[in-house]
Order: sequence, then structure tokens, then C-alpha cells
Amino acid sequence: MKLWRRYETPKTIEEALALLDEHGEKARLVAGATDIILEIERGLRPGVELLIDVTRIPGLDEISLDGKGWIHLGPMVTHNHCAGSDLIIQRAFALARACWEVGAPQIRSRGTVAGNLVTASPANDSITPLMALGTLLKIQSVAGEREVELESFYTGVRETVLQPNEMVTDIYFPAPPETARSTFFKLGLRRAQAISIVNVAIVLAFEGSRIASAKVTLGAVAPTIVHAEAAEAFLSGKELREDVIAEAAERTAAAAQPIDDVRGSADYRRRMVARTTARSLRQLASGTEQDGYPDDPVMLWGSAEWHWRQSLGQSYSHVDDTPIVTKINGRELRFETGQGKTLLRLLREEGKLIGTKEGCAEGECGACTVFLDGMAVMACMVPAPRAHMAEIITIEGLAADGALHPVQQAFIDEGAVQCGYCTPGLIMSAAKLLEERVHPTRWDVQQSITGNLCRCTGYYKVLTAIERAARERAAEA
Repeated sequence: MKLWRRYETPKTIEEALALLDEHGEKARLVAGATDIILEIERGLRPGVELLIDVTRIPGLDEISLDGKGWIHLGPMVTHNHCAGSDLIIQRAFALARACWEVGAPQIRSRGTVAGNLVTASPANDSITPLMALGTLLKIQSVAGEREVELESFYTGVRETVLQPNEMVTDIYFPAPPETARSTFFKLGLRRAQAISIVNVAIVLAFEGSRIASAKVTLGAVAPTIVHAEAAEAFLSGKELREDVIAEAAERTAAAAQPIDDVRGSADYRRRMVARTTARSLRQLASGTEQDGYPDDPVMLWGSAEWHWRQSLGQSYSHVDDTPIVTKINGRELRFETGQGKTLLRLLREEGKLIGTKEGCAEGECGACTVFLDGMAVMACMVPAPRAHMAEIITIEGLAADGALHPVQQAFIDEGAVQCGYCTPGLIMSAAKLLEERVHPTRWDVQQSITGNLCRCTGYYKVLTAIERAARERAAEA
């Protein structure tokens, strides 16, 4: 199935804005493309014919603190960038925690914070802390730029004030004072790859033991992200005693306007708002809000520092007669067809590389995990033209010099294979982990495969095999 008619890769923001202005509703910007591909496949974007890929524009993936005390996130800053940023962890921990809770490593490496904001689902995790942090957006078009408060950006469920010819080019908020602390709590149906049933972000500024100001925001319990204004006003000037926490939690629950859906009833959500708020406030009171957060988060982008930075030096346009030229498993290949497909379909159908499996085709199972420009991604979530002038490694290219990769050999030795369908994706994730970690912990190993579902096993032999490969590789090194 052809998902789009045309795919543009501009080299500057100005070129991207000109394309948006020319094509209007028929065009969409893509970075991670983790939402738009699903929407197109499900028929939710019937008028979209052109995708504008802005991932090759240099300098858009930076996180910085300016001289006026504002933290800036470029439009290509991914969830993994935030989850691993010392600046975000130290000054805006709620955002780091929220980004770490998004999807799995393969999704976090491509999905951007800007894309999360623009998709505008009330269950999107990063919106809640950014709202609590008082975030502003810089929005640009060919006519100029404007500044919009994040609180004013949303008009309803998946609805924003963003016009078809506009692009979010900066996300920025005042760095909380050194005395401030924040946290984020997400309640989902599983530990990873879950949509929020409820999420809450809390940012507290302290003067001594008293709260100078409070921001409490809620996700997945109203058409948009909402402030618990009564709780914010109540907390101001208080100390975080147990009675204060209990009252603030009840006032926060009163701000929720939940609905019944497949993830939970309205009554359950309202009760969980109170519970999660109380738990978060207790953590802030005891200074334990960062307990359990990894010192060095698993990214699955290896040891290279080149994510998003593959500037092409020129613009490219892909239509039916434009070849995709790419390097796969060390060989340069040229595809004359497949421009309107996902990378997964291009690899399997044009490339005949059927080791990469299609399980869910919606970024849930990880069976299609490959390496794209050095980082693990789910090929079903990548437009095929993104492969142009890129480097890709699939399961067929993991072995070297006639010998299996240590992870492949360990899977055999430990009997870590049952039906085998998920195995290529699991091996690819584990192999990328070993590029990042010489001595991964059991927790590291577990995190590396949170995006890979196996419907046969309890994962025990998989974990044992990955740990064995790590030990043997470390011994060789």
C-alpha cells in the first residue's frame, strides 16, 4: 500500500516552511513519524499526500540554558535526549521522568517532544510536566513567528492552534530555581509501552521548609492537560505534612474530568489521581522523587554521538521515479520502488531481507528492530525514504567475519528461542545495548528489551543469554 505520494527532505527550516505554505493541509512535518504513519495507515489523514522530513536539518536537537535563565528544547529533541540530559534531570526532573516513561528505547530515540506536543493527545506524557513548568512555544511560518503559551496551545482533544503552514521551532520554559523540586507519576496497564491511565506532574518551589509556589497538572483525565488550581493555591505557603498532602490530593482529584474507556473507568481514574498525587507529594517531601531513576539510561543508540546529525548538505525529493540510495549491511543498494512504504516493507519486499519481522506494524512489538544511522529503531515506524543516504544494519548484517554475533551465539547456547518470531528484534536490541554497556546490569538488560514482546516465554532465557553475551564480550575486550 502506498502511504504518501511525495516525501521531501529539506536542508533548512526555511525550505520546510515554504513547503508547508505551498501545500497546506496536504502536507505534514515528520521527525520520528511514530504518530503520523499510524494515522495514515488507519485512514485518519485521508488528505495528506506529502511528508516533510526535518530530521536532516542540523542544529535542531539541542537542549540549552540561555543567559536569561530559560531552558530551550529544539524541535528535534527526542524523549531519549531529555531522559539523558543532566540539565533536564537536575533542573526539571519531572520532564526527564515523563520522557523516560514514553514507549520504549526504539520509540524514544525517534519520537520528539515537539511531535508529542503537536499530536495533542491528553494522555501524552511530556505535555503534563511542560505545562507545569510554564512552557512557551515559538511557532514559525513564512510570514514570521509568534509566541504561544502551552496552556493556550490546546483547544480540545488532539486539537491545537497550530496552522497548517506553521512549525514549532522552539520549546522553552524558565529554569526552576535551585530550591525547586519536581516529579512526574504515570499509571499505566504495564511497566513499558503503556498509554497513561492517569499522569500527574508536580513542580514545587520552596522557601525553607514551606512551599513558595506550586504547579500541579494532570493528563489523561480531561480533554486537555489541566491544572489542579485549587490544589496549587492550597499548597502555597504550606509545609508538606501528611494532612496537607491528603487535602491537596483530594483537591487535585476534584480537578479531574475523566471518562470511562478501555483503560479504566472514570471513577477509577479519579481515585487514582488522589493516590498518585499523594504518593508524588510524599516523595517530594522526603526528597526521594529521583529514587529508581537510572544514572545512565539505556538509549539503544550505541556509543556514537551522531543521532539526528546526518546533515545531507542538500535537499531531496522522493516521488515514484526517485530512487532510494542507501547502505544496508555494508552494501550500497538502490531501490527504484518503495518510496511510499515504511522502512520495514522496503527491507522485506524490495530488499528481500526477511529476517526483519513484521509483528504488529505499529511500534508495539519490536520484531522489526533495525539500526538506522547507529541507533535502534522500529522499522515499521520509519518512512522508507528516510533510508536515503543513511546506514542501516539488519539482523542479516549482525554477524561478522563468518562468526555469529556474541548475542546470536548466546541465544543458541542458552536455548533462548522458541517460535523465533520475536528473536531478530530481541537480538538487535541486545546487540545495541552491548555497544553502550561493557558490564550491563540485569536492570539494564531488562530496559533494553522493553520494546520487544515475546509471546512464548517469560524472558528468563532471553535475559540469561544477553547477560552471557555481555560477560563473554567483556572477557574478550
